Amino acid sequence: MAKPDDRSDNAAKLQEMARNTEENINEANDYLAAHAGEISAKERADIEAKNERRAESAEGFRSEIEDETSQ
Repeated sequence: MAKPDDRSDNAAKLQEMARNTEENINEANDYLAAHAGEISAKERADIEAKNERRAESAEGFRSEIEDETSQ
């Protein structure tokens, strides 16, 4: 028998995912700042690209949170 679909805590889970994603962005930026002279241009570009994708994900989480809380 399938479990009932309980979405009561979706907004809280999405909020936690957004918070974790923002923390990852900040940690990557701190890494870039601390090791700017030690990393290659490719590594820097890779990290910056990943942070852009992370920012898009965080925005998507915030949008989903709005959807969940407006229902």
